[in-house]
Amino acid sequence: MHFFRDANKKMEENKIANETIRIFFPLKIVSYPQYDCSEDEREDISPRDAVTYEDQILAAIAKENRHFENDRGLAEYIHDEALKEKVYSLYPSVEIVDGELWGVMTAGLREPLSGDETAELIDFVTGQNSDGYGEIFEQRPIKTPDGEIYVSFWNHENYSLTLEQKIKNNSPDLGYGGQVMG
Repeated sequence: MHFFRDANKKMEENKIANETIRIFFPLKIVSYPQYDCSEDEREDISPRDAVTYEDQILAAIAKENRHFENDRGLAEYIHDEALKEKVYSLYPSVEIVDGELWGVMTAGLREPLSGDETAELIDFVTGQNSDGYGEIFEQRPIKTPDGEIYVSFWNHENYSLTLEQKIKNNSPDLGYGGQVMG
């Protein structure tokens, strides 16, 4: 009988909470027309126009995510052990919000994060977007009917991170002293 009680307790401890944190950020998307062109001929794609490419971008993200060696995604690379224990998974994606395409990182949590832990997770996402996953992803061309596009999760000119409830409520304030800037 103790075996089953211990096994049930272990399963309960390893169960992933249904809670998630979703962190949104602007994307930088550039296109290169189908004909040969130089760096000077690239065109920036606005977040509204980028909606057209959502399916191709999601397919490219799914292809890139196959490289993860586990079911935790980017959470495997969190260095702080306490935060890593609470954040079970972390996956990048894109989503349309109010007619514009945004980048989003979804963190699956084992238990809720404190304000400091949330700020630490936001810092981690910033690093992944600028130097980690985002840097690798932005170097891979995505084919579209209009030519190749490149999607960057890091836009040094206009970069901020916003928690889901703030972006969905059209509120610019994060509750952490404003938007978190990279």
